[in-house]
Amino acid sequence: MLSSMAKEHQAKQAKRKQEQEIRRKEAIDASNELTKALVEHLNVGVAQAYLNQKKLDAEAKQLHVGASNFAKQTQQWLQLIDNFSSALKELGDVENWARSIETDMQIIQNTLEIAYKTNRQIQQNP
Repeated sequence: MLSSMAKEHQAKQAKRKQEQEIRRKEAIDASNELTKALVEHLNVGVAQAYLNQKKLDAEAKQLHVGASNFAKQTQQWLQLIDNFSSALKELGDVENWARSIETDMQIIQNTLEIAYKTNRQIQQNP
């Protein structure tokens, strides 16, 4: 009787161990599936963030190139404006020089006219 009870007890323990092993395997499988689902969900978000970052990097490079081109064009425009300003100053200097020459020529003309008239008067009234 005692040996049959021991055998029965061992059989129940073996059965419990099998059930526990089955439950352990089911729990491991469920946790693996959960982990896999969480990782896949996370990977989708990470992949989207990566794609967005690549787009942002590309747009930042385009913006940098555009800004560099704009800076070059601005520098060229500033050089052109500076050259134009210098040309205007030179033109003003030439205009001023021409006025000075014109004034000098008028003084010379007036002096020659006065000298001519004086000389004629002297020749007519000796």
